[in-house]
Amino acid sequence: MNNIIDGTKASFEIRKNVKELIEREKIQPVLAVIQIGDNKASDVYIKNKKKACEEVGIKFEYIKFNDTISENLVINEIKRLNNDISVNGILVQLPLPNGFDEGKIINEINPVKDVDGLTYQNVGNLVLENDCLVPCTPLGVMELLKRYNVNLSTKNVCLVGRSNLVGKPLIQLLLKENATLSICHSKSRDIKSYTKIADVLIVAAGHPNLITKDMVKEGVVIIDVGINKEGNLLCGDVDYDEVSKKASLITPVPGGVGPMTVACLLKNVVKAYKIQN
Repeated sequence: MNNIIDGTKASFEIRKNVKELIEREKIQPVLAVIQIGDNKASDVYIKNKKKACEEVGIKFEYIKFNDTISENLVINEIKRLNNDISVNGILVQLPLPNGFDEGKIINEINPVKDVDGLTYQNVGNLVLENDCLVPCTPLGVMELLKRYNVNLSTKNVCLVGRSNLVGKPLIQLLLKENATLSICHSKSRDIKSYTKIADVLIVAAGHPNLITKDMVKEGVVIIDVGINKEGNLLCGDVDYDEVSKKASLITPVPGGVGPMTVACLLKNVVKAYKIQN
């Protein structure tokens, strides 16, 4: 099918560019990742990040705490990394175990080292359209749309999902591109009436096969951010087999937005390095 948006290929090109830049400028960016407690999915994500960093020449520091650690000791570690001029990016792997205040911990990160773009300062700068570090998955979505020449200006764009990590940052990024935006979420009454008129549909709801063929129009561009497990298989928030017959462009799951998240993290680490130096 020639309507596939190939995130694997695009992410490979980004990684190649980052590697070449690091070699050309002879720099050594460093990313520190903090994990609290045991979470199988987090283990996989961290392993992928470590591998990607090592491939392009970013030094990877991994700090793991038991979930019995006090919040203050985690904050002390973040402060140590903030003060360490050799460390350029700090990332706290989410979700945190119960009992930890996510907002409090994340906001201890120096905003210029906040490569996940989640501190209040970076969120505020994103809303005000100031240059800042932007969350990696939304950045990956926008990069794919750009690479496939999807002009968002004057288009009807429907976004399903409003999470702090994906949905809310995407609202700002889409508005910056002059999209005409409608936002649906778990409390929306008639999602179909919005998805049906969308020229571009972005789905980040975490709900397997939520979007079916009857909910989209012919020629729609679809970005499926969802990653869900059905048995042993991964699937998105969109019923890919059926909906892809109507879409002019569509991201598969896996192989769409997923690889872009890690690639954009690498970009953010290099950007953070440049801000600091």
